[in-house]
Amino acid sequence: MIRPRVCILRTDGTNCDRETAFAFEICGAQPDFVHVNELRSGLKRLTDYALMAIPGGFSYGDDVLSGKILAVELISRLQDQLQNFVAHGRPVLGICNGFQVLVRTGLLPYVRPGEISATLMGNDCGHFVCRWVTLKVEKGPCVFTAGMEGRTLSYQVAHAEGKFLAPEPLLDDIERRGLVVFRYNPYNPNGSLRAIAGICDPSGRVMGLMPHPERFVLPTQHPNWRRGMADEPHGLPIFANAVRYAREM
Repeated sequence: MIRPRVCILRTDGTNCDRETAFAFEICGAQPDFVHVNELRSGLKRLTDYALMAIPGGFSYGDDVLSGKILAVELISRLQDQLQNFVAHGRPVLGICNGFQVLVRTGLLPYVRPGEISATLMGNDCGHFVCRWVTLKVEKGPCVFTAGMEGRTLSYQVAHAEGKFLAPEPLLDDIERRGLVVFRYNPYNPNGSLRAIAGICDPSGRVMGLMPHPERFVLPTQHPNWRRGMADEPHGLPIFANAVRYAREM
């Protein structure tokens, strides 16, 4: 069976890369840790991969703003590779810090590199939040959540800047297009407008979310696994769908 190659992009401060690689690996993919400098130097190229994931962490220490420096680096040094990757229909996943990066590059919500139309700001509570939350999967074009519409999921959040913020006209537009993929329900841990926890682009192939699906790909990873949470781990379908899509491309 084909094992699609996955670029697990990392740089200084990335710390969820191994968990993300493990999630893809158990779903049948072949993950490869790729430092951003390897792409900049030409040692590796995005065209060698069927999928790309930008994992969580604190890229470059989240100096200036969370994900900002990596986003600027990607747009200023690797924009052509990014645009070519997306134009060829290859899925891109951004988790937590990766979501922040995708928004700050302009790849979300509309795949307009260099055009920032939304942002992720500091949590309303004013501090870092690390806890399990409940999410609702919305209906839309997202390939990562195919067949999951209407499901209720349990994921962990771990962030200080997770409040999704955008002008009302943009919020209305992404709602109309079905680009909201995940919504906090009932508890909103960061004050995100309209309880938005994750979005995708109009093609459904670029997705970012603040919660961590890679932290629930084995039953025993959930804190209540002894109390009925031992069914299919809720994070697993995200990665399985991505791998399945890559195989069928």
